Amino acid sequence: MMKKTLLHGRHVALKARMADFGGYEMPLWYPTGAKKEHLAVLTGAGLFDTSHMAVIMLSGPSALQLLQKCLTKDLDNCIGKERLPLAPGRAAYGAFLDPYGHVLDDAIANRIDENSFMVVVNAGMGPTLAAHLSQEAGKASLSVEIQDMTDKVGKIDVQGPKSLRILASVLENPDSLFDIMPYFSFKGHFDSSSKGTETVRLINGVPILLSRTGYTGEFGFELYMLSEYLSSTWEMLEKAGQDHNCVPCGLASRDSLRAGALLPLSHQDIGDWPFINHPWEHALAFDDQKNGFTKKFIGSEALLDSRGKGFFTYPFAGFDLRKVTSGNDTEVVDSGGRTIGIVLTCVTDVAIDLNGTRIISIASPDKPEGFRPKGLCCGFVRTTSPLKTGAIVDIKDRRRSLPAMIMSDLRPDRTARTSIGTMMTK
Repeated sequence: MMKKTLLHGRHVALKARMADFGGYEMPLWYPTGAKKEHLAVLTGAGLFDTSHMAVIMLSGPSALQLLQKCLTKDLDNCIGKERLPLAPGRAAYGAFLDPYGHVLDDAIANRIDENSFMVVVNAGMGPTLAAHLSQEAGKASLSVEIQDMTDKVGKIDVQGPKSLRILASVLENPDSLFDIMPYFSFKGHFDSSSKGTETVRLINGVPILLSRTGYTGEFGFELYMLSEYLSSTWEMLEKAGQDHNCVPCGLASRDSLRAGALLPLSHQDIGDWPFINHPWEHALAFDDQKNGFTKKFIGSEALLDSRGKGFFTYPFAGFDLRKVTSGNDTEVVDSGGRTIGIVLTCVTDVAIDLNGTRIISIASPDKPEGFRPKGLCCGFVRTTSPLKTGAIVDIKDRRRSLPAMIMSDLRPDRTARTSIGTMMTK
């Protein structure tokens, strides 16, 4: 029986097309349509119910030690070019692996204070990862308390260039909040009794944790709150967004946005194979020479043994908006006619198009006058042979075969890392 978020009734009232995702009945798209939802995030704002995501709280003197053992990111060497330690108010992306280097799930670790962290994992994975962390803490006799907050903490994302103006109208003291808030940082806490954290509240007094991590590649924010406040917060944001081209967005546009932004979907683009030879090696604890890791973690030896062999994951772009399905029934065929892999993700990013051999986005500052993208299919392939950027392959399913180019990046001129000061002028 599928679970439902507390916003399920609102989605139904908005006539969303609903479907199963991670054990939750979630909106795929609304009557607006997935294309307009996708474009709204690049030109206005999109409102996403992401309360199916799971939150795990870690606290105690050994909390950092446990994450250093289990997470692929080195939290002592991860912030900026200087590779500073993860400080309170900052977040880092990594993955939890088994001893073979295969992915249990990817995660974002948020440091609340010296001895406490909020770890965000995917839908349905809260109990699994909490049990995994508890088991590993027990093996090493670590002093850490682990709380699975699944369905107790809700989350709503506001993504797009107008998200700043929308939030400014619903937050207490927005000027002080937005003073310094870089990408992959957060402020506040959903628990107002939490010590050592700045209090962030909505204008109705609800305490929230406000973060800038996102899953669209575009400028935006995520609001974490106790689940009892989800419905009222959604209604407040929906009303505040009416003058800013803000629309509710479903999983279809979230999928096309994240793929075009070169972001993986756990258990699809990363999964039961070694977490290496892919575009997300920034999630690994590589040393400066990239010959080894700066720490040992579960699966680290298996990853080093798999480097440069086994599976290789690459982004690709097609030459028009046509796409194929994804999964084990697909093929990737090289120029010599050999089947060398499968298609992991294939979506249409409607905000991009080719100008010669270059991809241009509607957000590109140097786009041609009158530029109106037709959209390109894009996504990720997994192959058994290494490929070079620019290589042409065929991607196939049971219906069609399409040419595609191996890329180093996909949708250009993304705004996720843009400073708040710059976005205030938009």
